[in-house]
Amino acid sequence: MRSASKRYRRHAVRQWPTALLLAVTALAIGRPPAAAAGVERVYPVHTGIVATTFWVGEVFDATAADGSQVCSSYDDRWAERWSGRSGTAIAAPGTDCAGAPIGGCDGRPSGAGPAFRCATERRSAANGWFPTSTLVTPQENPFYLDLPFDDVHDNWAFAHRAQVVPWAADPGYADRQSDRGFSYLKNRWVRINYQGRTCFGQIQDAGPGEYHDSAYVFGAGDARPENSRYGGAGMDVSPALTGCLGFMDLDGVTGGLRWRFVENTDVPAGPWTRTVTTSQVDGAPPSAAYRSSILPRT
Repeated sequence: MRSASKRYRRHAVRQWPTALLLAVTALAIGRPPAAAAGVERVYPVHTGIVATTFWVGEVFDATAADGSQVCSSYDDRWAERWSGRSGTAIAAPGTDCAGAPIGGCDGRPSGAGPAFRCATERRSAANGWFPTSTLVTPQENPFYLDLPFDDVHDNWAFAHRAQVVPWAADPGYADRQSDRGFSYLKNRWVRINYQGRTCFGQIQDAGPGEYHDSAYVFGAGDARPENSRYGGAGMDVSPALTGCLGFMDLDGVTGGLRWRFVENTDVPAGPWTRTVTTSQVDGAPPSAAYRSSILPRT
C-alpha cells in the first residue's frame, strides 16, 4: 500500500466556522496537565491502533500534488536533510514538495530525474534496523513516525496547539504559540507496542489523512482516529519501526498497536538513540532548552 502521511496540499488547510471552533475549544480535551517540578507527566495509552508504513524519499508520482515523501509537514527538504544527499532533480511545480531536491532515500534508490524511485526494504536487527543501502548514512533518526496533528500548517491545529499540546508550557516550548517556524510535535518521542515488542520513535511528519485530530492524539479517553482511510490508520511508521516491531507486511496495513507519548527521560538506550533528530522546522537549529527536552538521558 502507498504511504499515507502527506496526502494533501501542505498549505491548503480547512477553515472551520467560528461557532464550531468555539465549541470545540470549549470541550475538555482531557490532556495531562503541565507537570509540577519533580513530578513526571503520565500520558494516556492509545490501544488497537492501525499503522501503515511510509519512508523518507518515497516518490510514487513525481508530478502529483501529493506524490512523494521528499518533504514533510515540518521540513521542505526532508529527504535531503535526512539522508545528507542532495539530488539533482527537483520536485515539479504544482506538487506539495515543489522545489525540493529528489534523491535522498530511506531505502534503495534507483533511476534519476523524474524517473527516480526510492523503494523500501526489509530491515534487520543485525544493524539496528538502519537502512542497508551503502548510499545512505542517516543524518537524522531512522525511527520516525507521524500523527494526525500538523501544528504548523493546519490553521486549526496552529491556533489551538498551546491549549491542547500537554508540553506547550514546558521550557523550550513556552511562548512559541505564534511562531510558525516552531513545531510542538516535531521530534517528540512515542513509545509503540506490538505483539510483545516495544520500540521508540520521533514524530517527523503529520497524518495520516487528518491534520488536527486533537481528541485522538491528546485525549485521555482512547478516542478512535478521525481518519477513515487506509484501514482507519492512526499513524504511519518508518521502515526501521516496521522492522523493529515485527510487522509481517513490508509496506501494508497493520492493526493492534498501542502507543503513548513519553518524555525524553523515559527513552531507553537503543537503536533509536543512535541518531537523534533535534532540528526544528525546515532545519532550524534548536535552542538549548528545547534540545534538552528531546535528547534522551541515557
